[in-house]
Amino acid sequence: MKSLEVKSNYSLEHTLAGDKLSTLTYPWEALPHIKDWILEIGKNLNKEEYNEVSENVWIHKTAKVFESAYIAGPAIIGPKTEVRQCAFIRGNALVGAECVIGNSTELKNVIIFDNVQVPHYNYVGDSVLGYKSHMGAGSITSNVKSDKTLVHVKSGEIDIDTGLKKFGAMLGDCVEVGCNSVLNPGTVIGSNSNIYPLSPVRGFVPANSIYKTGGVIVPKAL
Repeated sequence: MKSLEVKSNYSLEHTLAGDKLSTLTYPWEALPHIKDWILEIGKNLNKEEYNEVSENVWIHKTAKVFESAYIAGPAIIGPKTEVRQCAFIRGNALVGAECVIGNSTELKNVIIFDNVQVPHYNYVGDSVLGYKSHMGAGSITSNVKSDKTLVHVKSGEIDIDTGLKKFGAMLGDCVEVGCNSVLNPGTVIGSNSNIYPLSPVRGFVPANSIYKTGGVIVPKAL
């Protein structure tokens, strides 16, 4: 289904993992490889631009990381990105340029494209967040089903078994997620779409859509 594919939803020039993502069909196929990709990319970063501040943790010299933030490796923090107070980066996190990782935000096994904001009390696990996507305060990804079975991506009659037990959300470029929304396992949101606040989202939201209260999806006015 082309509308779910990497090339339909992501500007790959806006992440250090762009070349690797370009070899995949669906973005969630990246999840098992994020750790290895970061280790490979990190060891080839320009030492004039990045400091390896601890084992397998590379931070660009223009990034701002508050003392109370915690970053476990492997992780890469890109140029001019701000990692704010008490952020908790648990490892396997590739964060792009000019991002905001906010106070008390938690990241785990993620690719965060350039200019992404997860600025206030967000949990983002086993997810890919596209260029200029934004998660409102308190919005989170739920990355494991309550019955612990493998995650499927569903859209109408389409049902794709991902083979993954842990799968948060795939956000395309320029997605806006409203405050206190929950993106359930297997959520894929197409580029340039908006999610209303307080929404429990599951399945596929097409590009250029608005996900409204009660799960109603309407196209954006062009």
